[in-house]
Amino acid sequence: MADFNEYPPDLPVRDALILRNHSAAESAHAIVPYSASDLTRPSLGPANPFKGSNEPTTGDKRKNVLTGRAEETFISEHTFRAKHRAVERDGGPEREFLTNKQHKELARQFRSTREGKGSATVADGEGSYVGPWAKYKNTRWEEVELEEERELGSDEEYVTDDGGEVIESGTVIKAPEVNLQRRVEVERQGEETTVFEGTEEFDYLGRGYLHVPQDLDFSLQKEVGSVTNFIPKKVVHVWRPHGKAGSASAVTSLKLFPVSSHLGLSGGADGLVKIWDVYRNREVLRAYKGHNKAVTDLDFCRQDGGRKFLSGGFDRKVRLWDTETGQCVQRFNVGKTPHVIKFNPGAENGHEFLAGLSDNRIVQYDSRAGNETVQEYDHHLGAINTLEFIDESRRFMSTSDDRSLRVWEYGIPVEIKTISEPDMFALTKSAQHPSGKYVLYQCSDNSIVAYSSGSDKFRQNRKKAWRGHNTAGSAIGITCSPDGQFVASGDTGGSVCFWDFKTCKLYSKLTADSSGGAINCVAWSEQETSKVFTAGAKGEIRLWD
Repeated sequence: MADFNEYPPDLPVRDALILRNHSAAESAHAIVPYSASDLTRPSLGPANPFKGSNEPTTGDKRKNVLTGRAEETFISEHTFRAKHRAVERDGGPEREFLTNKQHKELARQFRSTREGKGSATVADGEGSYVGPWAKYKNTRWEEVELEEERELGSDEEYVTDDGGEVIESGTVIKAPEVNLQRRVEVERQGEETTVFEGTEEFDYLGRGYLHVPQDLDFSLQKEVGSVTNFIPKKVVHVWRPHGKAGSASAVTSLKLFPVSSHLGLSGGADGLVKIWDVYRNREVLRAYKGHNKAVTDLDFCRQDGGRKFLSGGFDRKVRLWDTETGQCVQRFNVGKTPHVIKFNPGAENGHEFLAGLSDNRIVQYDSRAGNETVQEYDHHLGAINTLEFIDESRRFMSTSDDRSLRVWEYGIPVEIKTISEPDMFALTKSAQHPSGKYVLYQCSDNSIVAYSSGSDKFRQNRKKAWRGHNTAGSAIGITCSPDGQFVASGDTGGSVCFWDFKTCKLYSKLTADSSGGAINCVAWSEQETSKVFTAGAKGEIRLWD
């Protein structure tokens, strides 16, 4: 056993004991004594948070407040609100320093201020059962009962406290004249008027502007699709039918007269619908005034050759107009904003039409039966965007903001096919291909897609997609050439794009609005080879050829 004298005199006793205990087990190894550098080494291990780095090992950190040291910390919103409510409930922060017994006593006193739960056998009145909804007696403030107002006698007068005018009993007070004028204006909002703005309403034979011109170099009564179409090159004429002088209003809808396309019909954000001539003087012929808000959609009745048309607006009304006289034949209060309206193109039900509303419904009306709904289709989960009749008007397809496409049997409010894919975008505008086999839709992902409609297999044709334009966030109109060779669409940047239908190749991109306004209306003439009409946010209707 090693002797304590063998170790240096300055070696701590604890270390000497450790060396002595291990000396027997490690007799083969030499014991190396501590050196002076070992004794002056800094201590290893984590730093003491209550010891300063520059202070003596026996000293604490310097105090920064009178009672000790305060450090910044984080308190969650929930903890702060809980402590704040405790202080407000118990009257001060002194509760934080109470013992557990004192806490229980305060809680018992608080519970004793609660009113009784009542008897379950008493339904109403004093002592009725209130259960867990029993109130607490308020000890913070005193309730003051307000004095009940006393009814005045027949010989008494009411006097205001603010020194106002005293009104004797039985005095007849006349309504202000301003309110009467406002009432008259409200009553007049539903009245429809029309103004003829052309030079001559009738020709020398007494025929109106609905008569198809016969003195042109070409015929306007050819079969639709019998002429080969081409892409236009330049602007031929510009109309500015909407808005006041110097400040045009945006065009929201654009339709051409059925078959002949010798007249154009446009609806604007100013609430007006105007019809204009395409071939003769190229002037605005008539204005139809009835909507007090922007027009949403227009549609001609093909059964009677365009003699009537529908207009819908943000005033939640659909109106049926006489195209030639401007008279409002019927008014339909649909209750919600009609985003799209469409006459049934069939001969049997040509007097009926559909209206897609903003409250997810599609309503069917008969223009001869008055303001009564014939049928209602309400399976969509979002505002209706498009309606297209297919299969010889026996069925129709609808799209909505719920990113679905539904196929309906006309007159039966149950869809026969629903297409709703996870990667599907909202379909905002539509156009039917002249062949009747496809319906083209403007997709919100800056593309145009095609869905088959000529058979019972309603599905997307994945091989056809037309891209190269911007449409996201806007309802941009599309159309097909009458021969089915080209697809035309507007653009949010003020351009008009033309694609080949078969190859989906972008042929041309023309600038229709140099200021960058959206082109949301496109229409292709059904009789001529390359006449295309465009309109948009700038309020100009351009004729391209």
